[in-house]
Amino acid sequence: MNAVEIEEEVSKLAGHPFDRAEFPFAFLTAFGNKETTIKRLRTPSANASDIAGGVLQKSNIHIATCANGMVGETLVALRYSPKTTSNKARFVLATDGITFEAEDLTSGETVACAYSEFADHFGFFLPLAGITTVRQIRESSFDIRATGRLNKLYVELLRDENNSDWAKAERRADMNHFMARLIFCFFAEDTDIFHGEGLFTATVDQMSGRDSSNTHEVIETLFRAMNTKIEGRANLPRWANGFPYVNGGLFSGSTEVPRFSKIARSYLLHIGGLNWRKINPDIFGSMIQAVADDEERGALGMHYTSVPNILKVLNPLFLDDLRARLEEAGTNPRLLLNLRRRMSRIRVFDPACGSGNFLVIAYKQMREIEAEINKRRGEPDRRTDIPLTNFRGIELRDFPAEIARLALIIAEYQCDVLYRGQKEALAEFLPLDAENWIVSGNALRLDWFNICPPTGTSVKLHADDLFNSALDQAQIEFENEGGETYICGNPPYLGGKGQSVEQKAELASTFGTRDKVGELDYVSGWILKGAEYAAREQAEVAFVATNSINQGAQVHQLWPRIFGVGVEISFAHKDIKWSNNATNNAAVVCSIVGLRKRGRKPKTLFENGLARDVPCIGPYLVPGNETVILQSLSPISHLMPMITGNSPYDGGNLILSPVEKSGVLNEHPHAGSIIRPLYGSNEYLSGDQRYCLWIDDENLSLSKSIPAVQGRIEKTLQFRLSGGQVASGLVSRPHQFRYTHGAKVNSIIVPRVSSERRTYIPSGLLSSECIISDSAQAIYDAELWHLSVLLSLLHMSWVRAVAGRLEMRLRYSSALCYNTFPLPNLTEKNKSDLTRCAEDILLAREAHFPATVADLYDPDAMPADLRAAHERNDEVLERIYIGRRFRNDTERLEKLFELYTKMTANKAPKKSTRKGAA
Repeated sequence: MNAVEIEEEVSKLAGHPFDRAEFPFAFLTAFGNKETTIKRLRTPSANASDIAGGVLQKSNIHIATCANGMVGETLVALRYSPKTTSNKARFVLATDGITFEAEDLTSGETVACAYSEFADHFGFFLPLAGITTVRQIRESSFDIRATGRLNKLYVELLRDENNSDWAKAERRADMNHFMARLIFCFFAEDTDIFHGEGLFTATVDQMSGRDSSNTHEVIETLFRAMNTKIEGRANLPRWANGFPYVNGGLFSGSTEVPRFSKIARSYLLHIGGLNWRKINPDIFGSMIQAVADDEERGALGMHYTSVPNILKVLNPLFLDDLRARLEEAGTNPRLLLNLRRRMSRIRVFDPACGSGNFLVIAYKQMREIEAEINKRRGEPDRRTDIPLTNFRGIELRDFPAEIARLALIIAEYQCDVLYRGQKEALAEFLPLDAENWIVSGNALRLDWFNICPPTGTSVKLHADDLFNSALDQAQIEFENEGGETYICGNPPYLGGKGQSVEQKAELASTFGTRDKVGELDYVSGWILKGAEYAAREQAEVAFVATNSINQGAQVHQLWPRIFGVGVEISFAHKDIKWSNNATNNAAVVCSIVGLRKRGRKPKTLFENGLARDVPCIGPYLVPGNETVILQSLSPISHLMPMITGNSPYDGGNLILSPVEKSGVLNEHPHAGSIIRPLYGSNEYLSGDQRYCLWIDDENLSLSKSIPAVQGRIEKTLQFRLSGGQVASGLVSRPHQFRYTHGAKVNSIIVPRVSSERRTYIPSGLLSSECIISDSAQAIYDAELWHLSVLLSLLHMSWVRAVAGRLEMRLRYSSALCYNTFPLPNLTEKNKSDLTRCAEDILLAREAHFPATVADLYDPDAMPADLRAAHERNDEVLERIYIGRRFRNDTERLEKLFELYTKMTANKAPKKSTRKGAA
């Protein structure tokens, strides 16, 4: 269950008559517990509670119902119950059906309310459903509740056969505009913008029939009233005249409303009954967007933008500096005035603004700082100097763009109420300004300098492609010229393989090339346009991006171009999980990268919750230099070649499971000469053995004499005949893999994908009998000291810095990780010492047979003797580099990048001489 579904169930429970015996089980059911779990908890053996009327769910919650007036005493008993402690319950909850109290024993936070209001606090208990929450999410209970109700209304309206045309693509914009109008009305009627609380909902309830036949007509009339000045309302009914003139374009144009069924009318009245004072524009926009987006509605309840995450962008971009200047100003009136004037000129521009989250948060944070300035200057009621229209955005879709503007309007009103008072806020709120400063269009096709122009230049929206950009955008001038511009946002995350032909073309156009844009993520277009903007103007940029733009092959495709325009990385967060805090929702692993013109200002690198100032941040988001590692087809050091293992192109027909191998050998014992152990990454790490047919031309006649083998060869032939160009080129030898590399003595296997949690890439040694598949890398007949190098912390540090990622796992590439690894020239003594270290590691592994390699390299369970063998190996190798152990990974990488630069200076990349090189 997601949060919206949970809220609905909890609200139902709160609305039902209190049943003392059933409440604990109903409460747990509302948070997603299955019937089998509830049935088990009903049995005395499974319910370990030692409190009368109690139900205890291990590791979750201890609940008890009690007699009237005994809630406080019962909660204390639950808190100090030995069973609560021994079963590691996180929550305790007591209720008598009148009062409701609960406590989170981990954080010490509490809830105390009337029983009828406990649904308002459902977010407090979301961990019961496996949903990790932060305070901002727990406090967004209203937004979740409102989203769920709006979604029900939206779906019900479109389901009605009378509204069939509203469900069509050409009318979706009308439907979305209607929803935006409703949201405004619900907010306005609860915040005194409309005279009298609940005016909109009450009017619809009173003036529309219970059969809902005229509900749409009543709402249409109200919409017309809000778009008509008071002096022009002669033709409107008196019951509509109590509504103010809103303007702002929100109610202009068609006021047509979809038809309402009885159910839809009931939903609307229920939504109006919510307390819309609690709306949080920080996150509400993205949730409403999900209501109106068919693709996103399935994830309803998962659209919570994390304000702490967004502040990881905005704080180092400019908010931290504003707060520092405020601290420096103290109570000095002149310094405070200068800071306020500076803030009034700041422009915040999000060219991928969605429903406005970044803009809203930036605005609210700035208003908070301004309010403190006014307080210190003795001007607490002063009208804000921060213009709302200085917060600009581009959004591809119309509805989110409209919601973004509405969210900013709501944020402004709420800030006015908070810092100046309700009376002052109301006096200046209506009518709304008709200006629309959120542009709907394609950010990669639009000229950002014309939407957010340099200081002293008039706004002029210009579409690069007139057929793919909106032409009716307003051209709104900025207020208070002469300020800074900050560009920020969270652009789309499409990888190279997920982009459409049009998106590929947009990237190519942005990069000014007709060539393919390689593996570049879609977000790289925003990175480049932001860099070009910052290079020309007084602007700084910070985007959330896929961390792949700082890894692997994308680095040399993107960052030379970025640095080439004259910018530097001003700050960065490396490998953060940008999640939506919903249960079972895989977080996207991202980077946050700040850009600005080159200068001598300090740079800040954020990693593992710590911030440190560094002289330079490179494209891999490591300190020290801006070196870009170029793929190499052969080692830059004196290492043996590494190639990708053998790819079969066989449709699975040349590969055997242990059972299939035994079946063949039982009938044909002499077939052992053509069956070999097969190792890919999984087989090597997990020990799940597979085998393959390994047939050379000399054994072909033997193979044909074995029906089971010949049948597999025939199936391989058919697969290749129907395959692509590579497969069809192999039809002349269907008994063999595409490549047939093997070792004379032994081979080193390197997994191509390995967990980022491991301290080392667990490479290993295989006998010449073993075949390595293309899910691993291989070095054939290498001296054993190569394995020592591969199993070192030094090599792992290099891999972590330059390798690509599969989610968070490391993707080992010979072209990026191995061939580029800078290794000093080794003496024979060095090689002998490293060989001994590799032997010790292998012996330590062998001592723990039959533990798998994956078991041995689990960072939480690595055997002490194996860890010690690795420590000795690291000691020997690192002394070769600098005569001592490195202090940390930062020092390792500084040395490796320095050595790489020296080794590759004026050196053309070598070409591989062996087939199958990666």
